[in-house]
Amino acid sequence: MTKSTTPPPTLGKHLPDLTKLQMFLMTFGYFGTQIAFSMQTGSMGRIFQTIGADPNKLGFFFILPPLAGVVTQPLVGYFSDKTWIPRLGRRMPYLIGGSVVSLIVMLLLPNTGSFGFGFGSAAALWFGAITVLFMDLACNVSQQPFKMIIPDMANPKQTNILWSMQNVWGSLGSLTAFIFPFILTACGVANTAPKGEIPLSVRLSFYIAAGILSLSAAFTVWKVKEYSPAEMREYHGLAAGDQNRHESLLQILKSAPPVFWRLGLLAFFVWCAIPYMWTYSTGALAENIWQTTDPHSAGFQAAGNWFGLVQGVYSAVAILVGLLFTKLTKKYRRLTYMLSLMAGSLGLFLVAIGTTKLVSLLAFALYGIAWLAIITIPFTILTNALDGRHDGILLGLYNVFICVPQIVASSVSFLILPALGGSMAKMFYLASAGFLIGAVLIWLVPDDN
Repeated sequence: MTKSTTPPPTLGKHLPDLTKLQMFLMTFGYFGTQIAFSMQTGSMGRIFQTIGADPNKLGFFFILPPLAGVVTQPLVGYFSDKTWIPRLGRRMPYLIGGSVVSLIVMLLLPNTGSFGFGFGSAAALWFGAITVLFMDLACNVSQQPFKMIIPDMANPKQTNILWSMQNVWGSLGSLTAFIFPFILTACGVANTAPKGEIPLSVRLSFYIAAGILSLSAAFTVWKVKEYSPAEMREYHGLAAGDQNRHESLLQILKSAPPVFWRLGLLAFFVWCAIPYMWTYSTGALAENIWQTTDPHSAGFQAAGNWFGLVQGVYSAVAILVGLLFTKLTKKYRRLTYMLSLMAGSLGLFLVAIGTTKLVSLLAFALYGIAWLAIITIPFTILTNALDGRHDGILLGLYNVFICVPQIVASSVSFLILPALGGSMAKMFYLASAGFLIGAVLIWLVPDDN
C-alpha cells in the first residue's frame, strides 16, 4: 500500500469549541445505558446464587460479558468509523441496535428463575448465562457510541470535561440502578421469593431500568447531531481518502500511539481487580456483616440489598468527584489518578476486613473515588493522543485491554476462591493489590496533549 503524502493529522486541534448545550446533549444519554449496565453488574452475583450457582464456580458467569466485549467493541469501532447514514449519523445507528437488544434482554434476565427450569438445574444456569451474554453484547454496542463521539467532536481542551460529564451522568445512572431494589423493598415490594426465583424487588428494578434506557437512547438519537464526513475531514485535518482507506487491523495497531499500549498495561491490573468487586461483594458483605453464606437466607438477601445501597454510595461519591474532575488540568491528571487508586485500594481492603455497615459505607465511598478516575482519566489521555482516522476502532481495541483482564481474573478465581477456603471476603485482598499496582503504573504513561 502506498503511504499517504498528506501532513500528519493535528489531533483534533481544529475542532471548534462545543457549546454547553452540545456537551449536555452528547453526555446525558449515558445515564440510561449505565442504568442497564449497572443493573447487570450489581445483580448478577445475587441472581446466579439465587438460582443455584455454585459460589466456587461463580466466576464462570462473569467470563461471558468481557468475552463479548472483546469481540463487540472493536467491531463497533471498526464499522462505525466507516458508517454514515443520513439523519442518523456515524455512531447513532449502533446505539439504536444495542438499546433495542438491551431492552429485550433486561425483561428476560430477572425472570431466569421463573421459567420452571428448577433450582440449580443446568437449564436455568445456561439460560441465565446466555441471557447475560446477550445483555453485555447489547450494552457494549449501546455504550460505545457515547465514547466515540467524544474524539469525533471534542478538541483537546474539552475532552476532559466531556469524559467527566459523561461519567457523572453514568454514575447517576448507576446510583439509580443500585438503589432500586432497596427503595422498592422499603415500599413493601417482596425482597424474598420461593427457592430458585428472583425476588420481585429485583425484577421490577430491571423493568424500570429498561424503560429509562429506551427513553434516554431515543433522546440521544433525536438530539445529537454528529459531524458529517466532510466536517470530520475539515476539523481533523484529514485528506479526502483518509476515512475510507483500507488498513488491516495489524496496520492500525502498528500506528497506534505509545500511550495506547502503556494504558493497556495499566488497565490489566486495575481491571483484574474490578470483577472481584462485582462478583463477590454480596457474598463478602453477607459473610462479614450478616455471618451467613446461605444465598436463600433473609440475611443474604439483605446483604444483596445493602450491596445495592453501598454501590449507590460509591456512585454518589463518583458524581461529586466527577464534577471536580471537570476542572482537572493535564498537570495534575496522573497524580490525581494515583491518589484515587490508592483510595480505592484502601476501600477494597476494608471490604475484606470490615464487619459493620459503617465500615462498608466508608469502603465503597473510597472505591467511588477510584472508579471515577478509572473511567475518566485514561480515556482522556488516550482520546487526546488519537488523530481522527481510527478513533472508533482504537477506542474499541482499548476496551479489549479492559475485557481481557476480567476474563483472566474470573478464570483464575476457580482456583483462588477454593484456596482461600471459599471466603469471598478474602478475594478483596487481591482486588486491593491490583489497584495499588495500577496506581504506580500511571507514571509510565505519557500525558503530552
